[in-house]
Amino acid sequence: MKLNTKNRKRFRVSNKVKKVSSNDRYRLSISRSSNNISAQIIDDNKSITLISASSIEKDIKSGTKSNKTELSKIVAEKLAKKAQEKKITKIYFDRGIYKYHGRIKVFAETLRKNGMEF
Repeated sequence: MKLNTKNRKRFRVSNKVKKVSSNDRYRLSISRSSNNISAQIIDDNKSITLISASSIEKDIKSGTKSNKTELSKIVAEKLAKKAQEKKITKIYFDRGIYKYHGRIKVFAETLRKNGMEF
């Protein structure tokens, strides 16, 4: 099966993160569209999603109208709060096919400010 450029890049980045993953750290995977952003913390050993947050959720969507960068901050703060409740502080940041720039960078910096280590 031949993969297109987008899928090759996604697999390349994610597989590098999965190879170094260990039992004490989980993987944070990000996906974004032109309007929304979502993230989930995944346990690769058990292949399950532990925590997720998205800008599509009702409590975030019903909030004040904001630009996409501020929306990324809100989602990151919500994800960090959920992670602290489950005592998750160390993660691997899987940016997928996206450059570490713009909304992705703001998301990561907000997570760091809220106590996440990667």
